[in-house]
Amino acid sequence: MTGRPERLFPLFAEIETLPGVGPKTAKLLEKRDIRTPRDMLFTLPFAVIDRRMRETVTGVTPGDHVTVAVEVTRHHPARQKGRPYRIDVADAGTSFQLVFFHAREDWLRKQFPEGEARVISGKLELFDGLYQIVHPDYAVRPNEAGEIPEFEAIYPLTEGVSQKVMGRAAAAAVERAPDLEEWIDSSLVDAREWPAWGEAVRAAHHPEGLADIRAEAPARARLAYDEFLAHQLTLALARRERRRQKGRPSVATGRLQGRVLAALPYRPTGAQDRAIREITEDMAADTRMNRLLQGDVGAGKTLVAFMALLVAVEAGGQGVMMAPTEILARQHLAALTPLAEAAGVVIERLTGRDKGAERRAKLEALAAGDIHILVGTHAVFQDDVTFRDLRLAIIDEQHRFGVAQRMALGAKGEKADVLVMTATPIPRSLSLAQYGDMDVSVLDEKPPGRTPVKTALTSMGRLNEVVEHLRGAIAEGRQAYWVCPLVDESEVVDLTAAEERFKVLRAALGDGAVGLVHGQMPGPERDAAMADFASGKTSVLVATTVIEVGVDVPNASIMVIERAEHFGLAQLHQLRGRVGRGAAASTCLLLYQSPLSETGRRRLEIMRETDDGFRIAEEDLAMRGAGDVLGTAQSGLPRFRIADLDTQAALMAVARDDARKLISEDPGLTGPRGQAARHLLWLLEADKALAMISVG
Repeated sequence: MTGRPERLFPLFAEIETLPGVGPKTAKLLEKRDIRTPRDMLFTLPFAVIDRRMRETVTGVTPGDHVTVAVEVTRHHPARQKGRPYRIDVADAGTSFQLVFFHAREDWLRKQFPEGEARVISGKLELFDGLYQIVHPDYAVRPNEAGEIPEFEAIYPLTEGVSQKVMGRAAAAAVERAPDLEEWIDSSLVDAREWPAWGEAVRAAHHPEGLADIRAEAPARARLAYDEFLAHQLTLALARRERRRQKGRPSVATGRLQGRVLAALPYRPTGAQDRAIREITEDMAADTRMNRLLQGDVGAGKTLVAFMALLVAVEAGGQGVMMAPTEILARQHLAALTPLAEAAGVVIERLTGRDKGAERRAKLEALAAGDIHILVGTHAVFQDDVTFRDLRLAIIDEQHRFGVAQRMALGAKGEKADVLVMTATPIPRSLSLAQYGDMDVSVLDEKPPGRTPVKTALTSMGRLNEVVEHLRGAIAEGRQAYWVCPLVDESEVVDLTAAEERFKVLRAALGDGAVGLVHGQMPGPERDAAMADFASGKTSVLVATTVIEVGVDVPNASIMVIERAEHFGLAQLHQLRGRVGRGAAASTCLLLYQSPLSETGRRRLEIMRETDDGFRIAEEDLAMRGAGDVLGTAQSGLPRFRIADLDTQAALMAVARDDARKLISEDPGLTGPRGQAARHLLWLLEADKALAMISVG
């Protein structure tokens, strides 16, 4: 594979090759991730100042910039130290003042001789009823007025680097940008009326008004699309590369699946049937499966996952299901055991708690193939864990596992298929950005027998009434979760809040009625508290958000979320999904502190209006932005310099289709558009993608 094209060399030179950038400025720019002229090119202005000439400052809104020709009429030197120096000037319509602090009189008299003309450009302010410009940005003789740009681009700054230095360096970077062949599908360029790449770069750095710095401006939209396209080409190439890796066909006989279906008290939903069929077909192919199973709270992912595990067993192999926590691993085991009994297969659990002889026995049974399905935590990654024939690895709540762990698990089985599950509905645009290399199955129907959860909002001022209602419900044999607020990100503060609430509720409802779980508890204590609640020994479980994912107590029909306005929409939706799992009518009570902010109110109202996780996810994205919805730190979201996932999400879907089409038509990227796409990948430093293209 050839290296970076020579035409792009000037953009990848040292940043110090740009005018005005010395070693000191280079270090400062590095803080903004600007290391080469290419980085400078993709650092776009965020504002623009209109410096076109006007007749007069009359009618200009204070705070706006203005450029006018004036005559200097009189100087007013500062009378005492620390006071400003003022100069009276007159334009064609009115007079105003130029104001200078800490400036020398002799210098000012030389620059602004009384009776002479000057062209002034700066921010107009109103002070004590008088117009003034403090320290004008430009003050030149009339014959030098051409030096003032009509529109001045304003760049994001880093401390120690001035607008002037940024502007000069950006202009030089733009000079170096070559005109490149088009890599976007021509019909798309025509339909969107996008400029060519070189033209887009020049236009983006020379805005002529506010419309030009909006995300939807043609030049900016095009450059954003380029980033999405490079990202999606990388994912498409990774997907193709993985499809080339030989997998092992695991062909279902339907023998074990049939037993489970016969034992079920209900029929699977259409969405479950579809997902099972997609997974079964993937596993039968001779390429490795890499599929994401996305299902809303209570959509029945467990059954789909188990059917997939049975395909592995029917084909003579084993399956493993990984959960991020001990609680979840235990829960999965409890949910899968009755299904395993119906199918007649052996299921076992392996977590970090297994020690000594018991652990050894499990490992031997696993290596011998006597355990068909293993449920575990990250403990299954350990070196001494070997399978006789691992064919399927299922990872639950993927965002809590790194890609490296996903690969380590795959390595446990020769060419094992991978199924990733998430109960967090992800808006389509984000799912494309994060999982664009995967095939996706979506469960968007609820199984029968699920009771809808009634959601109500109540102010914290009515806390005593809420506790009284709870007392009545407990007397009727019902159970409730009480989730304490996220006070801040520190577990310690959250913990204090939970312990306080626990004491208050225990005093009101009786000692034995209330349990407590939080993230700082030792595992065994937490498990014991959960077990007491699951068995009905305690009626109320006070918890921090550790219960967000996966805890399943069908008899629990009340969910109280304290200070609900502090939670994200997706999190509220997850918590609400913990109730409504049994036959009893369920309630979710969102307790809020008045007064609510506009966003807080909107969030709680959406919760009251809908229980559709995908709609909630889209609203969450609109309100909080992509990084927050997925939790930027571990979201695996790509970082874009120009594109904005929050406002330009629709372009991501277009880019995915475009990229897949290009790769299917020109797998080696050797045709005219393919060669142009290689330039794009070099330009956006997607070198990893280039390494995946087979030469020829």
